[in-house]
Amino acid sequence: MTVGFFELFRFATWKDSVMMVVGGLCAVVHGAASPLMLLVYGMMTDTFVAYEFEVQVLADPNKMCQNNTIWWRNQSVYETPENTTMHCGVDIEAQMTMFAYYYIGIGLGVLILSYFQIALWVSAAARQIQRIRKTYFRKVMRMEIGWFDCNSVGELNTRISDDINKINNAIADQVSIFIERISTFIFGFMVGFIGGWKLTLVVIAVSPLIGLAAGLMAMAVARLTGRELTAYAKAGAVADEVLTAIRTVAAFGGEDKEVERYDRNLEEAQNWGVKKGSIIGLFQGYLWCIIFLCYALAFWYGSKLVIETKELSPGTLIQVFFGVLMAAMNLGQASPCLEAFASGRAAASTIFETIDREPEIDCFSEEGHKLDKVIGDIEFHDVTFHYPSRPDVKILDHLSMVIKAGQTTAFVGPSGSGKSTTIQLIQRFYNPKEGMVTLDGHDIRGLNIPWLRTLIGIVEQEPTLFATTIAENIRFGRPGVTMEDLIQATKEANAYDFIMGLPQKFDTLVGEGGGQMSGGQKQRIAIARALVRKPRILLLDMATSALDNQSEAVVQKALDMASLGRTTISIAHRLSTVRNADVIVGFEHGRAVECGTHSQLLERQGVYFTLVTLQNQQPDAAKKPTCRTPTGTIEEEFDSRARGFSHGSYNSSLRSSLRLRSHTQLSNSSIPDAICGSLKIRSNSLIAADETSEEHVEPAPVIRVLRYNQPEWPFLLLGSLGAAVNGSVNPIYAILFSQILGTFAIQDLNEQQKQINGICVLFCIVAFISFFSQFLQGYAFAKSGELLTRRLRKAGFQAMLRQEVGWFDDPRNSPGALTTRLATDASMVQGATGSQIGMIVNSLTNIGASFIIAFYFSWKLTLVVMCFLPLIGLSGLFQAKMLTGFANEDKKAMEAAGQVSGEALSNIRTIAGLSQQSAFVATYEQQLQAPYQSAKRKANVYGICFGFARCVIFMAYAASFRYGGYLVTTEGLHYIVVFRVISAIVISGTALGKASSFTPDYAKAKIAAAQFFKLLDRIPAINTSHSHGEKWDNFKGEVEFRDCKFTYPTRPDVQVLNGLVVSVKPGQTLAFVGSSGCGKSTSVQLLERFYDPSEGQLIDGRPSQDVNVPFLRAQMGLVSQEPVLFDSSIAENIQYGDNTRKASMEEIIHAAKKAFLHDFVMTLPDKYETQVGAQGSQLSRGQKQRIAIARAIVRNPRILLLDEATSALDTESEKIVQEALDQARKGRTCMVIAHRLSTIQAADIIVVMSQGVIIEKGTHDDLMSRKGAYYSLVTTGAPIS
Repeated sequence: MTVGFFELFRFATWKDSVMMVVGGLCAVVHGAASPLMLLVYGMMTDTFVAYEFEVQVLADPNKMCQNNTIWWRNQSVYETPENTTMHCGVDIEAQMTMFAYYYIGIGLGVLILSYFQIALWVSAAARQIQRIRKTYFRKVMRMEIGWFDCNSVGELNTRISDDINKINNAIADQVSIFIERISTFIFGFMVGFIGGWKLTLVVIAVSPLIGLAAGLMAMAVARLTGRELTAYAKAGAVADEVLTAIRTVAAFGGEDKEVERYDRNLEEAQNWGVKKGSIIGLFQGYLWCIIFLCYALAFWYGSKLVIETKELSPGTLIQVFFGVLMAAMNLGQASPCLEAFASGRAAASTIFETIDREPEIDCFSEEGHKLDKVIGDIEFHDVTFHYPSRPDVKILDHLSMVIKAGQTTAFVGPSGSGKSTTIQLIQRFYNPKEGMVTLDGHDIRGLNIPWLRTLIGIVEQEPTLFATTIAENIRFGRPGVTMEDLIQATKEANAYDFIMGLPQKFDTLVGEGGGQMSGGQKQRIAIARALVRKPRILLLDMATSALDNQSEAVVQKALDMASLGRTTISIAHRLSTVRNADVIVGFEHGRAVECGTHSQLLERQGVYFTLVTLQNQQPDAAKKPTCRTPTGTIEEEFDSRARGFSHGSYNSSLRSSLRLRSHTQLSNSSIPDAICGSLKIRSNSLIAADETSEEHVEPAPVIRVLRYNQPEWPFLLLGSLGAAVNGSVNPIYAILFSQILGTFAIQDLNEQQKQINGICVLFCIVAFISFFSQFLQGYAFAKSGELLTRRLRKAGFQAMLRQEVGWFDDPRNSPGALTTRLATDASMVQGATGSQIGMIVNSLTNIGASFIIAFYFSWKLTLVVMCFLPLIGLSGLFQAKMLTGFANEDKKAMEAAGQVSGEALSNIRTIAGLSQQSAFVATYEQQLQAPYQSAKRKANVYGICFGFARCVIFMAYAASFRYGGYLVTTEGLHYIVVFRVISAIVISGTALGKASSFTPDYAKAKIAAAQFFKLLDRIPAINTSHSHGEKWDNFKGEVEFRDCKFTYPTRPDVQVLNGLVVSVKPGQTLAFVGSSGCGKSTSVQLLERFYDPSEGQLIDGRPSQDVNVPFLRAQMGLVSQEPVLFDSSIAENIQYGDNTRKASMEEIIHAAKKAFLHDFVMTLPDKYETQVGAQGSQLSRGQKQRIAIARAIVRNPRILLLDEATSALDTESEKIVQEALDQARKGRTCMVIAHRLSTIQAADIIVVMSQGVIIEKGTHDDLMSRKGAYYSLVTTGAPIS
């Protein structure tokens, strides 16, 4: 869809339109100022020529001036060869004074007009952009979930920032400057026609060539910019994915591989950029060439009209010629504006497409029934469904079932059988492809969506909390709820006591994504949030799977209370949660294959029966007839994860796989809030202090940027050469032009003709030289600039992957922030080299040549004109300074809004389920206020500077011509020289202005470069280079913790490991159990050297700090609870296990068989080439887990680390995965962290941890006979403290 230019203004109100119209009128009048000046200029030229004639004639001592006529001394009138008398007595000073007044008048007019022209347009644009941002965000929040499956969050975030800025550029000051230039174009021609129509027509005949080039160039640039952007978007997606999954990348040593993958995508963008640069160069050269040829033609023909037919006076020749020329030049200069319009239109097409897209399921719409009385019967009629992002995989296959009101229905079945999907259909996140879902006999597609969702309370397995207080999080369930209801809900959810135990009680901040809360706490807050809605229908999607036994019992009780009298659907893997359900539905392959009570289904011996028997085979079942799965404490892994991993890559979950956008937010204080209630305030101020220090980055020295550009020195040299030639073209032109004026005062006709022809030939030569040099400059700098950008992006990305994992815990280094930095900083740095060097060289040669010429001819006049140069330069500089100041403010202000939009888009499912879209839209709009205000301020300042810069030139003309007139009379200076000096200096002044006008880019570039180099220079706390640290040949895999102490860098005052002592011999299996936050996962992260302990960790008898990191990580295979997969094929994901080489297909299949994955893969249409989707979203949990295990097996590690590898699976998948793990453990040192005790009974050593120290260790039987902490865990599920 292409957007017409005027469609960009579709969000303008009448007030904006009035502002734009008035601004436009000012621009039109301002545009007329320069042609008006030409009239004055023409009269002035005539005055000078007449004076020169008079001087030449009176040079003869026999003539004298009397009564304004020339007489011979013998009292007869002097007649020219044409028999006319000759006028004399031109008072050049008086004339010049009058002209000076004209100039000053025009200058003041320009000052006022140009201020309004800019200020009005910029502020009108600010208002519209504000509206576009709001509309766009509101629309995105209205989209159905299926749309989000197809559009990545990163991309949407970029669109909100970058694309809308592009639209802003297209509708702000650029438009008014465009109008002004077009107006100059029209008035220029008018001045031409008034002065002499013949010459004007001749020049016009050539000008279509100029217009054509400008148009073509704009089109080409727009198209290429689009291509370049899409190419870079791919690379950006790679970077985002890698940084989000940084722990996985680090664990598997994939850094180099990822840098390569990123670089491959950059190459394409680079090629488009070079093409764009060369095309711009080509057209620029063509434009200049035509313009100079035009000069030659016009001047040759014009001189004929002056000398032979006497139709024109020299002044009118100048006026016509310059009028037409100015018109053509302004048309040419309008073309950069067209480029801005074109890229604005390109950006607008995606933005407006989204704004115009009608969501298939509109959550803001008022349409649809609201039933008066809801009973709560839900029925699926022959429903078939596949996800919009994967149309070829059927998730539900003609599913039919009835869920009766007021009953608790449980869904059981293997992973990927469509259980969660049904829940999403009930919430109406998606519409079924065939069949229908009904509520009380009404098709839910006919019901009002917000109303429908208010009936539903949902508790997910991985609840998403928002980065605000506990109370606010619960209020999201029902805005405006009273504190009593809120407390009631927390009591029902069993959360009241733990909340009251926190120092800030309900006002405790939960951190980004709830990262400061443990799993059980998050779960209970989520349940309270669901209950406060007083829902008719309660959906529990594995609501307790992530909890340890005690929390589970508590939460389960809460849920049982909650589900009384409500229609409840519960998906669960633990049978303890299912057996009390009124109806149990067994799922398989997207169909409901059986349904009945616990006992009925056991008799049927179907899906349910297999699940139960699988769980009952576990050795403890005998002691516990309740068939509760023996389970350790899951809550702890959540805590330690939330703290340790600050849910970086590990905690990415299928449902809220988007929560990863940023790590724990400011309140880096940790879970044990009781210990460090005081900490929160401190860490906030700490980080605030950090951030301020972050801003004042010393701008990087240009030399260093250039050093990065070193390999391209031939290009830089060629480009500078081209630029130098281009710079000297203007001064040469000043000489030729004044020479033309001089020819009119020559009396000898032959001599005159000869000179004129000579000058025309020179013009032609300059034309061709300038064509080549322009192209050279464009191409060479584009090439070097694009290569530099690519090199910097690659270097920056490499530097990021080099950092230790702790660095990513800092909220300022969240994946979102880092990807933006890669995207913008690198391309800004390009602004400091490449084309900017071209600009500088161009301006310098221009100024240099002009000054040499000016001083050579008349130093006095040059000094007068020079007084104005600082003003011309200053105004440019001032403008630049103001704008950079604003750019920084803007960026800062937009960041706050960006955070809101980022959080909203990442957690869109949760927000949709709570139908809280409007609350987020409101917050976002509130955050937009600040940037909007600063944009309006900017408009005025920018307008004043612009006006000042424009009017200085007129003032300069006024003063210098007046003084020039004085010199001509008193010192007999030739008038040619006056014109030569003034035009040379003014030309150099405009060059100065140009040079200073790019200073904003330049300043930005230096700051961007400084930030970049800061990143490149940062020395990681843990050196991951291949050469650093020791390696040895026969790595045995013996691990020993000796009095190991550790605190996380982001939370230095919480001791996580407090003197841990434990050792594992090669080939043994060590199991950790213990309550949340006791440091189990932390020990695994220390082994991987994501962090280094303060003291005491040995590997094969060597201190871990001294071991080579890549070597160490190569010996370990990690399978975590939430495996992170990359958006590529299954085979590539498995190959990722060993990045030192490319694993062969045989190895992949072998590993897949070991991981019990092979058979499942063979059922997929593309087998091993199946794409797993972003973060593995196209696969179920069990499938992802098995790919992760295969990935660890391919590595063939000496040490296997299993962090909760099976906790998220249902019994059947767990059984399979467990077998796969048992296979994988053979002959390797293994460390297991688990909550289900069944998974660790076979371990050689079981260690029970609490608060960072070990309280018991031994084998299963030892510990059982001791009847201590472990025993109580197994028998009762009591917590260990």
